[in-house]
Amino acid sequence: MQFWDQNNECMHRDEIEQVQLERLQATLNRVQKNVRYFKKIFREIDFMAEDLSSLDDLKKLPFTTRKDLRDNYPYDMFAVPLREIVRLHAPARSIDKPVVMGFTVNDLNNWGQLMARCLSAVGVSKEDIVQVSLVPGKMIGPFGVQLGTELIGSSVIPMSVGKDLNQLKIMRDFRTTSLVTTPSFALGLVHTMDSMGIDPIDFSLKHGILGSEPWSESSRKKIESELNISATDIYGLAEVFGPGVAWECPEKNGLHIAEDHFIPEIIDPVTLETLPPGTMGELVITTLTKEAFPLIRFRTGDITSINYEPCACGRTCSRISRIFKRCDDIIVIKGNIVIPDQIGKILDRFDSDKPSYQIVVEQENDKDIITVLVEISDKIFFDEIKKSQRFLEEVQGDIFEYLGWEPKIKLVEPGTFDSTEIVIDKRNFDD
Repeated sequence: MQFWDQNNECMHRDEIEQVQLERLQATLNRVQKNVRYFKKIFREIDFMAEDLSSLDDLKKLPFTTRKDLRDNYPYDMFAVPLREIVRLHAPARSIDKPVVMGFTVNDLNNWGQLMARCLSAVGVSKEDIVQVSLVPGKMIGPFGVQLGTELIGSSVIPMSVGKDLNQLKIMRDFRTTSLVTTPSFALGLVHTMDSMGIDPIDFSLKHGILGSEPWSESSRKKIESELNISATDIYGLAEVFGPGVAWECPEKNGLHIAEDHFIPEIIDPVTLETLPPGTMGELVITTLTKEAFPLIRFRTGDITSINYEPCACGRTCSRISRIFKRCDDIIVIKGNIVIPDQIGKILDRFDSDKPSYQIVVEQENDKDIITVLVEISDKIFFDEIKKSQRFLEEVQGDIFEYLGWEPKIKLVEPGTFDSTEIVIDKRNFDD
């Protein structure tokens, strides 16, 4: 097994914790000095950065949420002057105040190192040609993947998504060996190959690095058998670093967290108590090396468990189980986060009385489908088909602008659904 960074990925547990403690102390000093939000929080709980003497002291600090990040839009969470920011990202997840992420030169270097670890862990080398089928701009992932591939010395093909036949043509003609994309897009390529009678023997593919959304083991098996590759999971979130926070090795027995860059915790999402290893709960991340946009005890909303036992591959960093569920109403679909409240705000434009709605997520032929059910009210009812159709088209257009793809919109009679259940996710990942 060739390691990209064996020194950092194979440390003893006491060495890992020492590195974490030193970097956490530096991070807390920096945010207390430079980030007004954390300065206020620390003052309220009577905490000083120098009070931290062990990793257990981290539990004295409150959690950071996405609402906190939005409330400090655009730059108030930055820990460095704007002149030191060399890249800004603001994925369109909100129709009002998005979360703005900043990166320094060192941040980008670290991100490249993390992605290089991930890619090399599954066998990608300078001999490989990596096709990146992710949407730049809407997703920040493609930028990190490109940093990692270039650091390794691989050739990279930035392709975005869509136009399956063109993707397959490039994949065949350029002799792509590694595909980085979402599971749903990989499954779409499989369906196109089946329908067109394209044989995977015509391709040079070996690796599939897939993430940005939940996917089942049956989907993994289908992708691997149909594309004749080894498919591994990757985890990240835009607020932290994008992809590269954790990744699977060929053992496929959990995702390795880069503990020299992050401190993971698992908490009960209701009581907020810390849970022991092996227990399912909400993943909380504290960054240790981010200069521009450090986060302290950030609640990800993702449900997982953590394992501190060394992996058979030789890595000693902790592993999280694959993530299939969340503890909130946020939906992860087609590589993007969908916030139900934002759908509600769009509907409010058409009915000031705040119409009742429900979002139903289903799978059809390996594709995730969103249907928005809108309850008819005094203001939303039409005897004329043309008016009803125009209303549906306008709502669909506004939601399309937010999501980036067209959902299904249905008007339903009052009482059709339980209005207290905003999201019904019928996808099954328990196989």
